[in-house]
Amino acid sequence: MSFAKAVDLLQLARLANGRTGVSLAEIEDAFGCVRRTAQRMTQALESVFPDAEAYVDYEGHKRWRIPHGKVSEFFAPTADQLAALELAKETLTSAGLGSEAHLLSELGSSVKLLTSDRRRAGLEADEEALLEAMGHAARPGPRPASDAAVDQAIAAALKGPFRLTIRYRGRNDETARDRKIEPYGILLGTRRYLIARDPARDDNHLRHFRIEDIEQATTTEEWFARDPDFNLANYAARSFGVFQADAEYKPVHWRFSARAAPHAARYRFHPDQEMTTNPDGSLDVRFTASGHLEMCWHLYAWGDQVEVIEPAELAQLVNPHRRDDFPGLP
Repeated sequence: MSFAKAVDLLQLARLANGRTGVSLAEIEDAFGCVRRTAQRMTQALESVFPDAEAYVDYEGHKRWRIPHGKVSEFFAPTADQLAALELAKETLTSAGLGSEAHLLSELGSSVKLLTSDRRRAGLEADEEALLEAMGHAARPGPRPASDAAVDQAIAAALKGPFRLTIRYRGRNDETARDRKIEPYGILLGTRRYLIARDPARDDNHLRHFRIEDIEQATTTEEWFARDPDFNLANYAARSFGVFQADAEYKPVHWRFSARAAPHAARYRFHPDQEMTTNPDGSLDVRFTASGHLEMCWHLYAWGDQVEVIEPAELAQLVNPHRRDDFPGLP
């Protein structure tokens, strides 16, 4: 049997491992083959997996099914996959998403328990070596504080979706006060923001609540209807970071020097950005978004190697303060 055919057979075994198994028509669709080839594949399946069962479903179609667990050894996780799972957990932890990181940790433990003892020892050794080589994807620097109880309440409310009661202190509040909000999603940046509507307000606008400033959070049993037109990716694209202001939502145009252009070209400043290389080697970056202050924080790190062409308000904030003594670029 060729390597390609062996791979196809394993893929067929995966399909047949489901509760209802797989039919000839489904094999044709999955592998793009004709009926005769599908029949030969089922013959090979029965030859390699003696426990394979052929039966006729209630619609009169013949199906092939392999008892659960008979093919699990063939699809045991690889060390690379386990390492990727661990790195994802570390990334979530660094982002302050402790609840989600805990769920990934539990998933990793479950996967390892389902792996045979014979393979588990070698997998764990390889995984440890990979993680050591990659430095556990360490993310140095400051990160938002997190409260596991608050994170869990937010996660439960988002899944409902249910209204969420929070004790929150806004920038203009002297003390924290209780609010009942309708959560829509989370924006991750220098700080974490919970996007939500406040039913007590009549404007129906989405607002941002800094998660580390939520002192308490309780998921209610009050279900609410989310706006079906809301799209988190599209909403996030309206800002450079996490802050949004309609008055600042304008076309943005930055010009990086020829020295900085190769570095800037490897950045994705915004999902909808357009890059143009000029004859002198400089690089123009254009997109539309709000969040002038967060743009300033980022652009400052480029020193005098970037110039803001527009909007004028952003240019006034950045251009007069560019430095020429930074030894490196972001």
